[in-house]
Amino acid sequence: MSQFFAMGGYAAFVWPSFILTAVVLVVMGFVSWRAMKKNESELKELQGAPRRSPRDAPATPPAGRAPKEHA
Repeated sequence: MSQFFAMGGYAAFVWPSFILTAVVLVVMGFVSWRAMKKNESELKELQGAPRRSPRDAPATPPAGRAPKEHA
């Protein structure tokens, strides 16, 4: 069993690599979970917001845009 953990003399390189990989995976999982929770709460807010109909849109184009001309 000690030969397995010694990794043929390369344990100083192998075990830190395994540990670093595990830490990165845990951090990525946590960050993804937090982003999912944030997105879910934002979606709930958006679904609860009143919907605007096209009739509620402003009659004039936004500043900086010229109205389209029809030929």
